[in-house]
Amino acid sequence: MQTGDADLGNMEAELMRWSAKLEQLRANTPAAGNEAKFDYRKRVDDMREKYEAAEEKLGALRAAGSAKWELFRGDIESAWSELAAAYRKLAN
Repeated sequence: MQTGDADLGNMEAELMRWSAKLEQLRANTPAAGNEAKFDYRKRVDDMREKYEAAEEKLGALRAAGSAKWELFRGDIESAWSELAAAYRKLAN
């Protein structure tokens, strides 16, 4: 399976949406007790790390060119899955 420039653009747009969601979650830090804030911030930081990993993998694909999709596919899919899981932990 190969991906084209349009697919790469879609992935970049999706990463931008993740960034917006992350910033919104950071802005919504609970006003409740310190322990709740600490746990929430810890999960936000975890999501930030997953976001940065996904961004790095996408950057590597962008630099290599979409013709190299198969070489990067597993890493990118894994990074996206981890980012989605981190978001679900925060949203619940």
